[in-house]
Amino acid sequence: MNNEQTHTVIVQKAEGNGLAVAGLVLGIIGVVLNIIPFLPYILGALAIIFGGVGMMKSVKRGMSIASIILGVVAIAMKFLFWIGIASLSSV
Repeated sequence: MNNEQTHTVIVQKAEGNGLAVAGLVLGIIGVVLNIIPFLPYILGALAIIFGGVGMMKSVKRGMSIASIILGVVAIAMKFLFWIGIASLSSV
C-alpha cells in the first residue's frame, strides 16, 4: 500500500496600505523640497488626502497619521516662509 500524503501550503501575503505609503513619501518630499515655490502646497495637500483615505484601512494607520502630519507641516512651513519673506521685505 502506498501512503502518499499531500500537503497544501498556504502562503498568506502581508496586507499593505499603499495610500499611506504614498502619502508618507509625498509628505517627506514636500518638507524636504520646501524651497521650491508651489510644490509643497501640492505635495502637502496630496499627502493629507492620501493619509485621510489610508486611515480607512486598519493596516499601517501610523503611516497614515504621519503622512497627514507631514502634509500639514509642509504647508505650514511654506506659509511661514512667505511670512518671513514679507517681513524681511518690509525692513
